[in-house]
Amino acid sequence: MTEHTSSWHTIRNLFLLAHLSLTSIGCSPSYVIKAGLAELEILSSRRPIIEVIQDTTTTKDTRSKLVLVSKAREFASETLQMNIGTSYTTFTKLDRDTLALILSASPKDQLEPKTWWFPLIGRFPYRGFFDKNEALVEKNALENEGFDTYLRPTSAFSTLGWFSDPILSTFLRQDEVGIVETVLHELSHNHLFIKGHIDFNESFATFVGRYGAVEFYCANPDFSPGNILCLRAKARLRDHIAFEEFFFDFIKNLQALYQNSDLNYLETLTLREELFNKHLGDFIREVQPTLEAMSYQNFVSIPINNATLLAQIRYHSRLDEFARLMEEKGGLTDVISYIKGNTLSKKDPFSVLVTHHSLSVNQ
Repeated sequence: MTEHTSSWHTIRNLFLLAHLSLTSIGCSPSYVIKAGLAELEILSSRRPIIEVIQDTTTTKDTRSKLVLVSKAREFASETLQMNIGTSYTTFTKLDRDTLALILSASPKDQLEPKTWWFPLIGRFPYRGFFDKNEALVEKNALENEGFDTYLRPTSAFSTLGWFSDPILSTFLRQDEVGIVETVLHELSHNHLFIKGHIDFNESFATFVGRYGAVEFYCANPDFSPGNILCLRAKARLRDHIAFEEFFFDFIKNLQALYQNSDLNYLETLTLREELFNKHLGDFIREVQPTLEAMSYQNFVSIPINNATLLAQIRYHSRLDEFARLMEEKGGLTDVISYIKGNTLSKKDPFSVLVTHHSLSVNQ
């Protein structure tokens, strides 16, 4: 019996999740049940991708992007040798523009996330909502408590191998490079997820998505050498690196401010606004004009606060060290295998990124 046809197993697991939440402090039973029912709706609406591709009513754009998803999935399994399970073999068409809303929060005077506890998977620095009004109520409550908040939409998700995740119609709004990046990112969570280390998990997945997309388009016999998508993937990677060099210099300055014990709370908040404005101006004048494929317009349009900055940090921590480790190990497939084989036994999974190059620099 396949999971696609076994709604009983899905329902059983969802009610187990709800039952475990009854004894939790940070996650209410009603929240878990609502999330479980929304997930059940998504899972019960799945259709095999091959069926959707062959359906004569499927639009040309949807068909071509689902073919691309299948190729990216095959690349993740066969070339990158990741254990991806049965995720992304099905498709669900949603009746809305956004899959869910993700809410995160942080104190105003420190770069530390508020966390929520969930049964089975532990603490997370964000909380998902399928209902906009519920998300706004929680957001306003946190702001009234004095937190910075960030509420953002998401078009994709991973249940970390618990279920056979479908590709969602919201996901297909991305361009070809974005689709491959996101497929590889989400499938990376199936391959490796370390409980309690969200920044590492998301940064690892970001690394695999970015460098995997370059390899997919530039070293794949299905595409001609130097094809436009290869060039675009490389340009996006250069833009990501340029932005992160600017961004983490900004974060270093902000951390220095927050660690200044001579300042009181109000002084800290005043000086942080000056720092926010300075670095936003630097980005618009000095960084944005140099970008080739990515505008990073969100950095300009979304208000800067600790919650929005932490969302960036969460997905982009120490990516330069992931890249150096890849160079040392010989390639993306080798480094994925090395990381999977050496992180699970470590208290700090980021310590796997210490390379011989790093040791020689520090000596």
